[in-house]
Parts: sequence; C-alpha cells; structure tokens
Amino acid sequence: MRFTTKLLPSLSGNLGVLQLNNPKALNALAMDMIDCFSDTLDQWYHPNSQVRAILLKPADNEEAKRPIFCAGGNVKAMYESRMEQEGTHGQGVEGLATADFFRKEYNINYRLATSKNIPQISLWNGIVMGGGAGISVHGKYRVATEHSLFAMPETALGLFPDVGSLYWMPRLFKGGLPAYVALTGHRLKPEDLMYTGLATHYVPSEYLEELEKALVDASVVAKTAQETFDPFAAILMKFHEMTPVDPSDSFLAKQRKVIDDVFTIAPKTTTTSVGDDNVKMEDIMAKLETLKSTPNEQFACETLETLKKASPTSLKITLEGLKRGAAASSLGEDLQMEFRLSQACTRRKDTDFMEGVRALLVDKDKNPKWNPSTLEEVTEEMVESYFGPVEQEWKIPAPTDATAAKL
Repeated sequence: MRFTTKLLPSLSGNLGVLQLNNPKALNALAMDMIDCFSDTLDQWYHPNSQVRAILLKPADNEEAKRPIFCAGGNVKAMYESRMEQEGTHGQGVEGLATADFFRKEYNINYRLATSKNIPQISLWNGIVMGGGAGISVHGKYRVATEHSLFAMPETALGLFPDVGSLYWMPRLFKGGLPAYVALTGHRLKPEDLMYTGLATHYVPSEYLEELEKALVDASVVAKTAQETFDPFAAILMKFHEMTPVDPSDSFLAKQRKVIDDVFTIAPKTTTTSVGDDNVKMEDIMAKLETLKSTPNEQFACETLETLKKASPTSLKITLEGLKRGAAASSLGEDLQMEFRLSQACTRRKDTDFMEGVRALLVDKDKNPKWNPSTLEEVTEEMVESYFGPVEQEWKIPAPTDATAAKL
C-alpha cells in the first residue's frame, strides 16, 4: 500500500472515506495520489473487504479562499517535467507527469465506472475540473452543494476534455450540450449540474457533516456488498429533498434552444472513422456569427470570444473526439482513444499544450501563441494524426467486482 499525505484513506464504520488533501495545488492530482488511490481501491474492492461504499471528499482546509474538490490533473507538473526532462517525457520515469500518469489515471476512471457492488459517493463541495471529474463522475452518486463549480477547461490549455469525458458527455448530456460544454469549458453551477443530471443530488454544505454520519450508519447496516437494497440512495434522497434546487434556473436550461441550434452534432459510425461530413468547427463559428444581430447576440458574442481564445487544434480534436466517443461501444474503447490523444497532446513538440500551460499557469500572461493560430490552418490530416496508434497503448485493467459501466 503506497501512502501520501495528499490523499487520506480511512474507514468509518463500513464506509471507506477518501479525502483529497493537496491544498497548495488546489487538490490537483499528482502521481503519488493516483498510486495511493489505486492501492486503496485494491483493498476496498477485494471480495473480503468490509467496505460497503466509498465517500470521496476534499479534506477540511480553513485557509482556502473558496472550497475546492479537485482542480484536475497537475498539468503544471507535466509542463515542468517537459522542461527539465526533454527527451525522456512519457518513457515511464517515476514521479513525472508522463504516459504513466495518464495510464494509471485512466485505470482508476475505468475501475470506478465498472464497480457494481461498491458505490462511490462524491461530495462536490467546491471546484471540480478535469481529473477531478474523472475520479468522481464515473461513480454512482455525485452530490452538489452551493459551492459546486464544474468545468472541463482543457481547450484553453491546448488539451481536450479527457478522463472518459468524450464518452460520458454524449450520453449524459443531450442535444448541443456535449459540444458546448466541452468546447467552451463553460462553468456549470449547482442548478446546471442538476439540470444536466451530472449531479445526482443537491445538499447544502451545512448538512454535509450530518449526511456523512448517516452514510456511516447505513454502511454498518449494509451487511453485504451484493445485497439488492441500496440504503445510501434513500439517505441521499432524504437530504436532497430538504433543500430542492430548481433546474429551470440553470443557464443551460435558459439557453438550451440556441445551444442545440448551434452545437448539436452527430456521432461517427466508429471511433476510427476517417473524414467528416458532419458539423465542423468552422460551421459552429459561422452559426454564432449569424446570431450577432438577433436576440441571442449576447450569447453569441460571449461564446465566440471564449472559443477564439482557445487552441484551434484543441477545438478540432475535441469536436472530433466527441463524435468518435459517441460511437464508442464502451468506456474502455473510448479511454483507449483518449489515451492516444493525451500522448499526442503532451509528448509532441509541435502541439499547443506547452504554450497553453505557459500562458495560463506559468507566466500567466494569458496570451498563448497557438500554432496553427486559426481553425482554417488545422487540416483534417492534422486532426487525424492525433488519433493514431502509440507505442504503448492503454489496456483495459483486469475486472474488479463488475464488468458493465454505468455511464
């Protein structure tokens, strides 16, 4: 069992509690956290384990300016490893944000999604981004609070929404929502999370301590992991109904028609389909331009401004990835595709990843010099190259306690 102070596993009754405790990095996932998470799942998923459910939450941090669940993977560490270890990046050097990090992270995403008998309950009390979504959205229950703020902002960094996002977004979201959320990195508030179904419950933060105690009591009552009755569902619903959230207040609900009109795309036939007679990124931009002199002008202008700041290459591979992810036969097939994309984005010298992280997280000048700098310069051949095979492919990990993904 590998340990780190950045991730704190413990048992309370028969409830396995995992606390994210990396506040200096906004609880961003580091390699030692991934290793500890994996080893903890090995123990708690074991047939002889007494754990009946997993509670994932941020550790208490009174110094934080606002609550943080997990701000994603530590992409700044990836940047620094490239700067310090040029030529060895991605070759399995322990401690670096390499191919090993993505491989291990995706293993956890897959195991959480395919664990049938040990439900995970994630308390989204704060910011949830990138890798933070990966370690929680694949679980059975996601609890929003008034502090919840969810986003997949990768296109602004020269990356793409990964950790299974290209699979679950087209299935959980409908109409134009998958492309809109993935391309713009739009920040979802609690009412958006309830409107989309991304959060399964809403509980004000003042009741979280009481909720956790009730979950601990339920874990003791749940004598076997295989019993059909789920006591956790009833408890979560009880707390959820205490302070209901109106999904109609959601920004996404209010803008749904225009989002669907502009961003709805169709899936590819397979994850390896070449060519595209579907909606292109240029089509989306053109539709937004036509809305400038309409009642939807503000939405169009704000969305165009956001998209024009993003990496043109990231926008195109994300849109293509959504089409292929929608066609994937399983989460495993999608993660194999996403692993290829992750390696192309982070290991090539000619990609936008290094520049995006430099501009937003290192120098913080917020003025990335994308290459290519326009959508028109990003050809289909360039996009296709990101989906090509890599030397060491991601492989589906051995089954734990189930085989069917929930998303």
